[in-house]
Amino acid sequence: MTEQTYDRWRKQSGGIGSDQLKELKRLQMENERLRKAVSDLALDKLILRK
Repeated sequence: MTEQTYDRWRKQSGGIGSDQLKELKRLQMENERLRKAVSDLALDKLILRK
């Protein structure tokens, strides 16, 4: 790994450990999935009102 790659990773991850980074990625994916679910439900609700 080049120093530039390491520096970029460290800047993006804030220097956190690999376990914490995996947990962060998992939570980000779950958050995205939940936001989509809420969006879909809001759209369904809007359609049913009409």
